[in-house]
Amino acid sequence: STIMSETAITKKPTSLRGILNSDAMREQFAAALPKHLSPERFVRIAITALTRTPKLQDCTQESFFKCLLDLSAMGLEPDGRRAYLIPYKTTATLVIGYMGLVELVRRSGDVAKIHCDVVCENDAFDHSMGEVKVHTYDLRKDRGVAYAAYAQVTLKDGSYCSIESAAS
Repeated sequence: STIMSETAITKKPTSLRGILNSDAMREQFAAALPKHLSPERFVRIAITALTRTPKLQDCTQESFFKCLLDLSAMGLEPDGRRAYLIPYKTTATLVIGYMGLVELVRRSGDVAKIHCDVVCENDAFDHSMGEVKVHTYDLRKDRGVAYAAYAQVTLKDGSYCSIESAAS
């Protein structure tokens, strides 16, 4: 039984959860993560993502860990708000949510102001040449179905950018 227990101790983990909890993986994350994120927290959130989306366990280890290493390099967590790990058959795919994009933009230090919103059927909305001129709505009334979204960014140098997207 001593030989079996030694083998069990030296055996490398093969499940995604086991590899995530390994010291070697924590070291990889620690090397890539910015100071504001600890490897322990990052691993806990990644395990939560596995629990919330069990089909991720059917994905290749390479695709799953590539997503996590990309996230750690960006300083984002797969928390289901800023970033999402989405299983497509056997490939884990990283999708950065709008909150993650906003965080990355703010961290750049170039942004003075950022505003994101959705446009609904009952909103008063007018735009021209990539600039939102009017967007108002009454919070006491039903806004209707969302049909577009936009982001407006004012940079510290005073320049302005607006991105709009209509639903298909």
